[in-house]
Amino acid sequence: MRDAGRLAAAIDVLTQIEERHRPVRMALKNWGEAARYAGSKDRAFVSGLVLDVLRRRRSLGWRMGDESLRAAALGALRLVWDWPLDRIAEAAGEEPHGPGPLSEAERAALEAPRDLVGAPDPVRGDYPDWLDASMTRAFGEARAEEGAALSERAPVDLRVNLLKSDPQRTLKALSSLLAEPTDLLATALRMPALDPMTRSGAVETIPQFSKGWFEVQDLGSQIAAASAGEVKGKQVLDLCAGGGGKTLALASAMGNSGQIYAYDSDARRLADTIRRGDRAGVRNLQVRSPVNPEPLKGLEGRMDVVFIDAPCSGAGSWRRHPDTKWRLTRDTLDKRMADQDAVLDAGAPFVKPGGRMVYVTCSVLPEEDEDRVAAFLARTPGFVAAPATVDPKLTRHLTPDGFLRLTPRTSGTDGFFVAVLEKPR
Repeated sequence: MRDAGRLAAAIDVLTQIEERHRPVRMALKNWGEAARYAGSKDRAFVSGLVLDVLRRRRSLGWRMGDESLRAAALGALRLVWDWPLDRIAEAAGEEPHGPGPLSEAERAALEAPRDLVGAPDPVRGDYPDWLDASMTRAFGEARAEEGAALSERAPVDLRVNLLKSDPQRTLKALSSLLAEPTDLLATALRMPALDPMTRSGAVETIPQFSKGWFEVQDLGSQIAAASAGEVKGKQVLDLCAGGGGKTLALASAMGNSGQIYAYDSDARRLADTIRRGDRAGVRNLQVRSPVNPEPLKGLEGRMDVVFIDAPCSGAGSWRRHPDTKWRLTRDTLDKRMADQDAVLDAGAPFVKPGGRMVYVTCSVLPEEDEDRVAAFLARTPGFVAAPATVDPKLTRHLTPDGFLRLTPRTSGTDGFFVAVLEKPR
């Protein structure tokens, strides 16, 4: 495909997402199935442009002086991808595949885009107006900068599995993909954000991936798992295990000592946990499926750690899933908050005296974070908040209340919130 066809395809996919309210993955999948002629580079281009537009939809519209999807796509090529005006004009006007020649207004906007100085904070931060109060609570005057950081492309982070390898050996195995160590965790490696205009190597093609040496996992997610503290020889319950990313991180830190129990209300998601655990060499994992009656019976009051990766809005992962910030509604947020209250209440009975509950969200919204912890502590005697980390490299990310808040702007990770709730003896 030429530039013209790729640009037109991206605008069509964006239209499907907006007008038919389709998740971005489904819209891209539907386009790919219909465009059998498209090669891997074409798919990477279309996907990359769609995601970049969704990440910066509001700021692109402001700078172009036009809120249309077409204007946002053209603006992304100029302002994000750094295409020269002539190349954009050629791609747009090429017949019969382009989306149509540039108008005089479009050409003028691309030549001299409007400055973001003076734009409202939700525009500069690329988030919906109704979330401005929440972003202000979380970040104050820095909310637009935090939102803008959540609108950047995300790097690819990897977690070294200590059950199978070590950072040095794994780094050598990943040399072809430009992986580098990170400053915050010794077991974390990072690859640069993928270039959407080129076909990038996939970590899954590295032989050591199938051998279980490493997993793809955002650095913030890895730090959240590490916030469980010392887990070797402990009894650990991952109450919202999902696909098992944090379960495997905890298991790696446990070194196949103690016992880790993985539970999720959706039995289908646990199937992936079993498969991934086998590849990672985990031998101390028990999967407790909800299809069985009373799947967690016998664990009450026995857990050293109850880890809760709570269902949430995903507001901390907008870099990777930018369509979700435009689909989020107040009703959806209220439902997630109710889910979070319920899972905290469900986890508390399993914590033994002297144990702790680790509450995690991939959200930056205080309603899902501090507010849920405060409400839990108010209705649940016997628990107290403790510092979410004692690692000197991470203490600067603690809030005044001792909770851990990570963001792309402050820590270079996805947005995460971690609270440690101890049950004194």
